[in-house]
Amino acid sequence: MCLILVAWRVHPDYPLVVAANRDEFFARPTAGAAFWPDAPQVLAGRDLQAGGTWLGITRLGRFTALTNFRDPARQRAQAPSRGRLVADFLLGAQSIDAYLDRIAPDAFNGFNLLLGDGERLVAYSNVSNQRHELEPGLYGLSNALLDTPWPKVGAGKTALGAALAALPDESLLWQLLRDDTIAPDEALPATGVPIEWERLLSAAFVKSPDYGTRSSTLLKVGAGGTACFDEQTWLPGAAVGERRRYRFTLRAPS
Repeated sequence: MCLILVAWRVHPDYPLVVAANRDEFFARPTAGAAFWPDAPQVLAGRDLQAGGTWLGITRLGRFTALTNFRDPARQRAQAPSRGRLVADFLLGAQSIDAYLDRIAPDAFNGFNLLLGDGERLVAYSNVSNQRHELEPGLYGLSNALLDTPWPKVGAGKTALGAALAALPDESLLWQLLRDDTIAPDEALPATGVPIEWERLLSAAFVKSPDYGTRSSTLLKVGAGGTACFDEQTWLPGAAVGERRRYRFTLRAPS
């Protein structure tokens, strides 16, 4: 997942709004968002190569999403899949703090996590090894720390604010996830990848023959406890893939 935009307790009717793009190689096998047969409380896509996921929610309102921290110099080929962190939280019942307490941060390559339980939303990165209790507001997360002012993060947060005002019309939310604007070179971060990749990855919606935005996800949790989860998948060349829609009422923990 390479761009996650979040509105937390900003809109009176939707306390949680998430608009996110997952970027990945098209050759990596992936299952689209669905309730997992082996864990029917979990709604998420699945990485069929490593077994984890990148974003999901449960029928009890546990939410989590992940981005990788881009730093090629610190990548370890044998590190466990970061997608396991998302799956483990969705499958578990621990509090956010208890879950973070048991993570071995040095075991994984760099990552950022957002974790919610319906009452709280917490951001954590093993790069800074810090937790941030998020106050009501707009947040953007790409492949650096939370709210690092990369061009697509800044533009995305601005667009998210405008899109919230249009709800329940979702067209502006989908539009911001399709923004394929390449940032000018002088605005690009220096993350250790070649300049051609910095340009490519500077767009909210990434397009190339082998690597790009594989799915766009829109999640809205209503004040009455109704979850709306939509996933649009994308094929090479930005061709339109499958659209999946889920609507369900969150249950209170027993």
